[in-house]
This record gives sequence, C-alpha cells and structure tokens, in this order.
Amino acid sequence: MGVAEKIKKLKLKPYYFPLFVTENVLQKEKDHIEGFAPEVAWVTKSGKSDLEAPIAIRPTSETVMYPYFSKWIRSHRDLPLKCNQWCNVVRWEFSNPTPFIRSREFLWQEGHTVFATKEEADEEVLQILELYRRIYEEFLAVPVSKGRKSEMEKFAGGLYTTSVEAFIPNTGRGIQGATSHCLGQNFAKMFDITFENEKGERSMVWQNSWAYTTRSIGVMVMTHGDDKGLVLPPKVAPIQVIVIPVPFKDADTTGIKGACESAVYTLNQAGIRADLDARENYSPGWKYSQWEMKGVPLRIEIGPKDLANKQVRIVRRDNGTKVDIPSTDLVEQVRVLLDGFQANLLETAKAKRDACIVIISTWDEFIAALNDKKLILAPWCDEEEVEKDVKARTKGELGAAKTLCTPFDQPDLPSGTVCFASGKPAQKWSFWGRSY
Repeated sequence: MGVAEKIKKLKLKPYYFPLFVTENVLQKEKDHIEGFAPEVAWVTKSGKSDLEAPIAIRPTSETVMYPYFSKWIRSHRDLPLKCNQWCNVVRWEFSNPTPFIRSREFLWQEGHTVFATKEEADEEVLQILELYRRIYEEFLAVPVSKGRKSEMEKFAGGLYTTSVEAFIPNTGRGIQGATSHCLGQNFAKMFDITFENEKGERSMVWQNSWAYTTRSIGVMVMTHGDDKGLVLPPKVAPIQVIVIPVPFKDADTTGIKGACESAVYTLNQAGIRADLDARENYSPGWKYSQWEMKGVPLRIEIGPKDLANKQVRIVRRDNGTKVDIPSTDLVEQVRVLLDGFQANLLETAKAKRDACIVIISTWDEFIAALNDKKLILAPWCDEEEVEKDVKARTKGELGAAKTLCTPFDQPDLPSGTVCFASGKPAQKWSFWGRSY
C-alpha cells in the first residue's frame, strides 16, 4: 500500500486555521512559545495606523487550533479528533536563512490529533514517523534514521519528540527531516481540552502533532545534486523523460519530429511523465545541458540513425550511461530504467551516508570525528547538562555539535560503557554532529 493510501486510511479531516493569532492566546502556553519567541513575526500596523495590540503570524499552529478543540470536544464520542492542514508558517530566522532549509516562510503539512488515552497517542506517533520515513526513502531516495530527540531538542511544550534524521556527506551536517510529537496533556491543561468518559467522569485528552515541510526538497537536492545541477528521483520528478530531436543536414526532420511526438504520446498514455523539447533556436547539446541541470532522470534522443533503425537512445542522468532500445519496447524499457534509477539513487545515498558514520567512545575521538565532518554514534549518559556542556565546548565558526537523535535501532551497549563526554555510565547510543 502506498503512502498516500496509508494517509487516507488514517481518516484525517482537512482543515484550514487562521494565519494570525493574538498575543494573549499565543502566550497562553508559555513553555511552547518560549521556544519560538525570537522567531515570531508581529504585525503592528494597519496602513499608517498602529494596531491596538500586536498580532502574531503563526510560527506553528497549536495555539491557533487548540482553543477550537476545547469547544469541539465534549464526550468520548468526539474522539479521536484528527485534523490535517496544509499551510504556510513564518519564523523570522536571523542567523542563517537558507532557501528550503531555513527560510522565513515555509510550507508544510501538519497533523494534529486528539485521543482519549496515551496508548493511542503513542501508537500514532510511531505510525506517522514510519510514513515520513517512507516519504524520504521510497520517494525522495534519501536514507534517514528514525529516533527520539533529547529533552533539550524536543518540541517545546511537548512530552517527547520523534524524528527522521538525514545526513549530508558533502557538508558533514545532519538535518531533521520530519517530526512526530507526543504532546501529552500539557496543551490540554492550558486550553482546557477535556471530555466525559464512559463512566461519566471528566478526563483530559492526549494529543499529538506532526509535520514535514518544504525542507524535504532541500534535503533531496543536497543529497543527489552534482556539479551539473539537480538530480531528481523519478517518483517525484515533474518530468521523468525529456525527448529531444537530433536532426542533421539533409535529415528527415519531419520524420524525426514525428517519432519524437509519438514517443512522448506513447509514454504519456502509459502514465509516464514525458515531454518534448522541440525548440529550434537551441542546439541539441545545449538542450542536453539544460535538462541535466533541471535533473530530469531520462533523456531520449532521436536522430536519423535512430529513425532508420526504429530505435531511440536513452541517457540516464545519474550515471550518464547510454542505451539504444527498439521503439516497440519503449514503455517497458523506460519503466525498467526509471525503477533502476530510483533504486540506485537510494543505494548510492545510503552508501555515502553509511561511510560517514563513526562509532566513538572518547572525547578525543569525538572531536576528531567532528572535525572530519562525520555522523557520530556515541555512548551517552542522557543528561541535559552534559549535552549543554558538549554544545559549549564545541562552539565555533562552524556551529556547535548537538544530539541529532537517539536511534530506535540501538547497537548493543556493553555493561560498564561510559559516556564519551562525562565519564558517567552510558544509558544509550545517540547520534551527534553539527546540523542545519
């Protein structure tokens, strides 16, 4: 079953909540908003007139949504409540705004769900996280690690945060791909979201929120791109196949163009996203470079020889290999090549990521691996003060190191293993490194 079908089976209802939130509502959940305070953008004027009170542009949507939840939920029959919203948010990033990765306005999908029990909330957290893993690995061909965030790095105001974490070998930085949070009952207390259970007693709800953003596009670009430009996985490429006529002097240009149009039609009819570049004011070589830059997975060239032999030449964007195939086998062979392209991107990215993972046990090894731009797996005592100390001791021009996540897939932790940073008994293995 595909990811889209799985999401539909969750029975989420689409909603759209306001872009603006008043200061008194935003401040209602202080722990939550404290994490966003430096990045909250405020509207203070209407035209030339000062507003009576400033209005915030949502940095996230909990404080916009949850006052409504307290009105909608009365009984256990109203649960679970499952909302999904596609929208923009604004976080006024000062330090290092970067297109897609850290932009002041970004688009995202955010789910907000409400349950009667913690067990239901816990189950959904992992269910959603697995869907996010599949989006990254099966569609974007980006390998990710599933894990839990430290108390210091979790979602402000939530109970715990899980995430999928990617790593960019070229820069030696981790990047949070998507998050799935168990919010616990903190927001229920603040916004008075309660229900009457089967026994007629008032109970507080348990809540989750989860999201992935346009950052995923930036992660995909950095993972697969090369010196020629983009490299797009076939499953998400807007154009999977570009067809380019290659005429020569005295060639049957009408026949070549007709063969190109036929190839595009045949592929489109088979559900393959193909397009024709029939521009006459650009040379074939110029077109090759442009479509390589745009990351189109497959290029089909049809020239006089191909027309005479009733074949097409197909060139792969990922490795540049060329193959001539009979026109009669076009759809079947293109599907095979696209599937191979998709699989190769993930395998290559995973091999590069895995080559960067270094397991360390001491502080000196940690610093050496950090300076070598590695993804570090280290034994840790799981103490917030120790993480703060690591951040302070590694602060520099390239940014401080921090925990990325504690992977669910834990290696064996032998008895007597000590924390790399404090020397105290280690409680778990965690990924560390610099991040975006």
